[in-house]
Amino acid sequence: MKAFIRRMALLTLCVGLLGSSASLSTPAFAADAKGIDADADFALKEFTEKIAGSEEFLKSAKGILVFPALYKAGFIFGAEYGDGVLRIGGKTVGYYNLAAASFGFQAGAQKTSLIIMFMKDLVLEKFQKSSGFELGVDANATLVTVGAQGSLDTTKLGEPILAFAFGQRGLMAGVTLEGAKFTKRDLK
Repeated sequence: MKAFIRRMALLTLCVGLLGSSASLSTPAFAADAKGIDADADFALKEFTEKIAGSEEFLKSAKGILVFPALYKAGFIFGAEYGDGVLRIGGKTVGYYNLAAASFGFQAGAQKTSLIIMFMKDLVLEKFQKSSGFELGVDANATLVTVGAQGSLDTTKLGEPILAFAFGQRGLMAGVTLEGAKFTKRDLK
């Protein structure tokens, strides 16, 4: 049953992305390391330019996982997918993909940028050593919201993993990370 739900979710994602490509018109899935790095640079630049206080978070992070384009689509069954890069000290140390499936009342498609910051060395090490890190199982992430003036709540700096979703485009509200699985990719 679980395999069937995952297949249906991925099928829903593909159909949703094909059907909504006009409304989500920015670079599609980055196919190679160079493309993912360039898209991540752009996402980080957008994050620091548009969100006040973001630089304080970036400086405090032990590692930063950047998903420049996270796609979510669903109709009853839903799926999320994106390619990203892990950076430590400003240098790329690995490439990852994020995949998640869901079931429930949902309809639409959206694209968003996602930055996950590892604020503690221990959590970053656990992520790097894992062959399939899953939020909600291996660790929890705190989704940080942007305030009315585009500023961030700095009281969250003490949390071990912080997640920032920004630049949402599309017809589906909300970002959920529970059950999101991260898998390391072998890109050069």
